[in-house]
Amino acid sequence: MANRIVEDIEQTSMKKQVPDFEVGDSVEVATRIIEGDKERVQVFAGTVIARKGRGVNETFTVRRIVNNEGVERIFPVHSPFIAGISVRRSGQTRRAKLYYLRQRVGKAVRLTEKRREKVEAAPATEPVAAAAS
Repeated sequence: MANRIVEDIEQTSMKKQVPDFEVGDSVEVATRIIEGDKERVQVFAGTVIARKGRGVNETFTVRRIVNNEGVERIFPVHSPFIAGISVRRSGQTRRAKLYYLRQRVGKAVRLTEKRREKVEAAPATEPVAAAAS
């Protein structure tokens, strides 16, 4: 009973549309930054190395390299300070957490791109050829 009440209260804080992204994807996270009375949007681009939690507590970790130094940042998915998340490319992974990328350097950090299946259009109906006479 109490769990249902908590879920109903959390629904008010959750975003209606969350972009579809997975671990291994290269994303750009646009965050709203408030400095004094000014507000600006700053983009943090990198690879998603982890997702955890659910509901209002769901978070994801993005890693990027800045000046040959790895920088990781944890973002709450439903935070009001996240202006948007856009997926640049999808990476193919075989595990849920990519913490092993912390020890990799250079080209070894790159993930292979996930192949997208082509959506075939409905086959065009061709007129039946006349029977050979």
